[in-house]
Amino acid sequence: MTRASANILLLMAGLIWGMAFVAQSTAMENLGPLQFTGLRFLLATLVILPFALRERRIHNTKKLTKAHMPALLTICVAFTLGTVLQQYGIVITSVTNAGFLTAIYVVLTPILVTLFFKGRPHFLVWPASLFTLLGIYLLGGGLTALNAGDLLMLVCAVFWALQVIFVGRLASTSGRPITIAVIQFASIGVICVFLSLFFESYSLQSLQNAWFEIFFAGALSGGVAFTFQAFGQQWTTPSDAAIMLSSEALFAALAAAVILGERIAPIGMVGCALIFSGILLVEVGPHYIKSRRSVAQAE
Repeated sequence: MTRASANILLLMAGLIWGMAFVAQSTAMENLGPLQFTGLRFLLATLVILPFALRERRIHNTKKLTKAHMPALLTICVAFTLGTVLQQYGIVITSVTNAGFLTAIYVVLTPILVTLFFKGRPHFLVWPASLFTLLGIYLLGGGLTALNAGDLLMLVCAVFWALQVIFVGRLASTSGRPITIAVIQFASIGVICVFLSLFFESYSLQSLQNAWFEIFFAGALSGGVAFTFQAFGQQWTTPSDAAIMLSSEALFAALAAAVILGERIAPIGMVGCALIFSGILLVEVGPHYIKSRRSVAQAE
C-alpha cells in the first residue's frame, strides 16, 4: 500500500468516527445509552472477529498470557467507563462539543504517562495543554457555562487516555492488537446489554427506528473504521496518521452542522481551533522536530 493510499484510509476512519457522533446523538431518540452502547459493540465484535481469527493464524506464536490479564482488564474497564460516560454525555451536550472534548485524550495521554508511569513527555505537551484548556474555556463560553454533558466528556477523555496507554503497552508485548479490540468490544457489549435489562426498556419498534444508527456506529465505526486504522498505520508515518485520525473532531462538527443544523458561536470556533491545534502539536510536533534534526545532522 502506498503512503497516499494509507492516508486516505486513515482519513476515511476519521470521517466515519466523526459522523458516528451524530449517530450516537440521534439514536438517543429511541434507545437508552446502555442499550445503544451494548448493541453497537456486539455488532462491532462480529465485524472484526474474522480479522482477529486471521491475526491468530498469522501470528500463532504470539499469545495473550496470564501475565497480560491485569492490563487487559484495565483496558476493558477504562474503555467501558469512557464509552458509557460519552454516551450519557452526548444526550446533554452538542455533537460538536462531544467531538472536540473527547479528542483531548490525545493531550491527556502523555500527561498521564508522566504521572503514573514516570514517562518523560515531549516539551510540546505543556503548550499544547494550555491551548487545550483555553480552547475548552472558549468552547463552553466560559467554565461556568460548561454543562453536565461537557463535564462527562472531559471525564471520559481521561478514561480514553488510559485505554490508549494500556492498549499500546499490551499490543506491543502481545502482538495481538485486533484480538485485544475484539475482547474489549465484546466485554462492553455484554456488560451494557446486561445492565440495560435492569435500567432500560426494550421494544421492537425502538430497535427498528434505531437500526441505522446501530449499524453505522457498530459495523462502520467499530468495525470498518478500526480496520482502516489498523491497516493504514502500517504504511504511513506517525505524523501523517495523527493528522488524519485527528480529523475526527472536525468531521463531527461538520456532520453536526449539516445533518443536525448545529451552530457554534464565533468564540466557540476559536476554542475548537485551539483544541485542534493542541492535538496536532502533541501528535505532529515531536515527529517534525525529530525529522528536522535528522536533516540537520545529515547536512
